[in-house]
Amino acid sequence: MELGRVSAIYRYPIKSMAGELLDAATLSWHGIEGDRRLAFRRLDDTSGFPWLSASKLPELLLYKPIGLDSSSAEPLPTHVRTPDGKEYELRSNQLREEISSRYGGDLELMNLKHGIFDESAISVISQATVHGVARESGRGIDLCDLRRFRPNVVLETNSVEPFEENSWVGRTLIFGEGNSGAVVGVTMKDERCVMVNFDPDTAERDSEVMKAVVRLNENYAGVYGTVVRTGELGVGQVVTLAE
Repeated sequence: MELGRVSAIYRYPIKSMAGELLDAATLSWHGIEGDRRLAFRRLDDTSGFPWLSASKLPELLLYKPIGLDSSSAEPLPTHVRTPDGKEYELRSNQLREEISSRYGGDLELMNLKHGIFDESAISVISQATVHGVARESGRGIDLCDLRRFRPNVVLETNSVEPFEENSWVGRTLIFGEGNSGAVVGVTMKDERCVMVNFDPDTAERDSEVMKAVVRLNENYAGVYGTVVRTGELGVGQVVTLAE
């Protein structure tokens, strides 16, 4: 069954920092190449999840990875632009010290080739779901920016019903035609955290967005998946749902 088409692709080189909007990307066994390969680790945290995220430091969303490291096997940034407009080399002490100061604790930058993910290496959401949440929250599309949901792939589905993704769990998404496109097995619904409450341009909190997701779909919006076949993703690509 043809679901629709890819309308947007996002990569987030550094966990919880601003993402990159792409026209095309390669989906490898560890997610979109260059996605969430870097993160700042909290040295005072001994839990199983020591990574600094916007839930701990909302302003992290306002840092923008820039540049392209030609020496890297994957598309990784060379610098980071701060909310104040300063640019620091990715691995510089200046960048680490500034973010450490904002956070209030010591940090170190880590690079994990298999990615630093909360649940799964690839996430997908439909425009219909984002629009449904926007209407329910009373914020409108502009104030309920899809970037709040930090997806990898956004689909413009043939159906306009929100949360159609619920029915995709246990099934397969095929991107493109032939054997060059990627294939993703949908493993679980995406349970949302406070990240959806933060405006990606200001880091201001708006709890009505998450409340809307809770009311409409028990706090789930979008889905996670596992890579079944590596391949290319592209805006405009046809997406087919298979058993």
